[in-house]
Amino acid sequence: MGAQLRVYKRRIRSVTATKKITKAMEMIAASRVVKAQRKVAASTPYAQELTRAVTAVGTGSNTKHPLTTQAETVTRSAVLLLTSDRGLAGAFNSNAIKAAEQLTERLERAGRQVETYIVGRRGLAHYNFRERKVAESWTGFTDEPTYADAKKVAAPLIEAIETDTADGGVDEIHIVFTEFVSMMTQTALDDRLLPLSLDEVAQEASPQGEILPLYDFEPSSEDVLDALLPRYVESRIYNALLQSAASKHAATRRAMKSATDNAGELIETLSRLANAARQAEITQEISEIVGGASALADATAGSDY
Repeated sequence: MGAQLRVYKRRIRSVTATKKITKAMEMIAASRVVKAQRKVAASTPYAQELTRAVTAVGTGSNTKHPLTTQAETVTRSAVLLLTSDRGLAGAFNSNAIKAAEQLTERLERAGRQVETYIVGRRGLAHYNFRERKVAESWTGFTDEPTYADAKKVAAPLIEAIETDTADGGVDEIHIVFTEFVSMMTQTALDDRLLPLSLDEVAQEASPQGEILPLYDFEPSSEDVLDALLPRYVESRIYNALLQSAASKHAATRRAMKSATDNAGELIETLSRLANAARQAEITQEISEIVGGASALADATAGSDY
């Protein structure tokens, strides 16, 4: 009994130490997700106005620009996958990776060659372990991304779509990220970044059916597109990075809260088992004392005769 009691006490100490760690991680994630939400809200007005500007240029001109014109035959596609550098976030990374793999499978079934770009160590480790080719990857900033990070990610993607497919370029760019819906809900999404679908972008920019004004472009609409669309891609990637960061912190908070609650329940269970083992040990000691005293009394009574 004594050995079993020591095992219970040792496990209680171990689980208690783990509970302190998970509780601390829960509190850190809770503070970070609030900051991430503020950044998402702050980036939204800029993204909306830039979307309106891009829509106005794209719909107000007949210029065939590589960033707004769909190729007649799409042969190569780029997929940008956003994951995190760290784990302990429940199904956050696995859901994003699963969505990227499903998108890649759909594109390959359509006869397209897929080039994969990855943000985050978790996604990169998944593809490296399975020996899958990765065109380019970025790590080290997923918890707190900046606009400079978004520009760094967007640069090779814009260069790829501006390059002919015969020279290693791509015809379209897709992005897979986790949208932050609420503290309890985060959804893995895939979306096409380029070429733009002007009808969908126009509806997003003016959902109430507002008629966009007519513009004259100086020096030309093509020059305006050259200047605006890279910024549009950067803003979309930046917003997706912020959404992914907020989703990751929310997922970490939820996972660590669950781990803390489970640790508390396990401590209660182990405490009950330890108390039962201690009670059994005390009962056994009392029984041994009573039995020894009874045997001694019987031996003494026998010697009197």
